Amino acid sequence: MIDGRGTVTVALVSNTFKITTEAGLGAGEIALGHAEALGTPAAAETVLVARCLRGDDFAFSRLVALHEGMVVNLSLRLLGDREEARDLAQDVFLQVYKTLGRFEGRSSLKTWIYRITVNQCRNRQRWWRRRKRDRARSIEDLSQSDSQKLRAPGDSEPSVVFERREAARRVQEALLSLSFDHRSVLVLREVEELSCEEIAHALGLPEGTVKSRLARGREGLKRALCAARSDRGTV
Repeated sequence: MIDGRGTVTVALVSNTFKITTEAGLGAGEIALGHAEALGTPAAAETVLVARCLRGDDFAFSRLVALHEGMVVNLSLRLLGDREEARDLAQDVFLQVYKTLGRFEGRSSLKTWIYRITVNQCRNRQRWWRRRKRDRARSIEDLSQSDSQKLRAPGDSEPSVVFERREAARRVQEALLSLSFDHRSVLVLREVEELSCEEIAHALGLPEGTVKSRLARGREGLKRALCAARSDRGTV
C-alpha cells in the first residue's frame, strides 16, 4: 500500500510484477516491433492513479499489467541482457510506487514511466562501468523456447526462424555499439514508436536535441550494420 507517508510495501510490487510477467512475457521481450501494452484514456488513467494513491492494491496491479511489457522490452533493448531487464523492471515499478504521488499529469503516465525506465537503465550501465563489467550482450544466446517465440504463425521452415533470429541478433549488436544517449532515443523512436515531441517529454530534453541524437543514432546504426555485413563478407 501507499499510505500518507509514502510507505512502500516491497512485497506487493515484487509479487505483482512476478504474476504479470510470468503470464505476459513472450515475444515482446525480443520483438523488433513496439511492445504491446494496453492503453488507457486520460480520464481512466487519472482514476487509476488516484486509486493507487488511496492504497488500492488491485489498481496498482492493473498499472503494472498495463506497462510491464513495455518496461521489460525497453530495458532489454537498452541493456542487452534479459535477466537484467527483468530485474530492472522491478526497480522501475518500485520507483513508480514510491513516487506516484509526484506524478503531475503533465504527460501521460506511460511517458513518465518511460523516463523512469531510461534513467534506471542509464544508472545500471554506469554501475557496470564503475565495476569494469559490461553485462550488455546481443540476443545470440536465445534458448530453444525463446527461438520458438520468434516463429511467426505459419512458419515451418527452420531457415526462416534462423534468419529472423540472426536479424534480431545483428540489430541488437548494432544498437549496443551506440552510445547510451543515442541508443535510448533511437529505441524510443523506432521500436516504441514515440514522436520526437513525446521523447522530449519522456527524457526531459529539448526537441532539437532529440532530433539531433536520433539522426546520429540512425547514422551510427547504419554504419554498424554495414560494418557487420562487410565482416561477414570477408569471412
